Amino acid sequence: MGFIIKPLVTEKMTKITDKSSLEKNLRASNAKAAEKLGIKGEKFSYVVKRKGKADEKKEKTIYPYTKPSQMVYGFIVKPEANKVEIKKEVEELYNVTVLSVNTLKYSGKRSSRYTRAGLVRGQKNAFKKAIVTLKEGDSIDFYSNIE
Repeated sequence: MGFIIKPLVTEKMTKITDKSSLEKNLRASNAKAAEKLGIKGEKFSYVVKRKGKADEKKEKTIYPYTKPSQMVYGFIVKPEANKVEIKKEVEELYNVTVLSVNTLKYSGKRSSRYTRAGLVRGQKNAFKKAIVTLKEGDSIDFYSNIE
């Protein structure tokens, strides 16, 4: 075990978590998609005005629904860890239910700087990031053990 190196509690990750923790009002694209979601359409009518032609009355059906909020958290993990192992470890460590795990691999970036000793070249480490989506109602408190 021990695939999780550290949780990501950065400003950018906090914005992603805050954005995903809000309910979203969306529209299904068509009747088939609405049927899968189990929602009914709302009809509304409007008038199209054109030069030199009579006004046309048209009707359109929209399928609005609300997407429930889901908590999203980021972790830096070992490069050899896979999604199943990450899911198991997060569930064991934080006693939550994980719905999905998305992983991203970042390559090490080369950097150089000028110093008194001359040009110093180096490379930042490569790492793997895991973004974990939790079940509705679950949350992780990273600051609970700090006193």
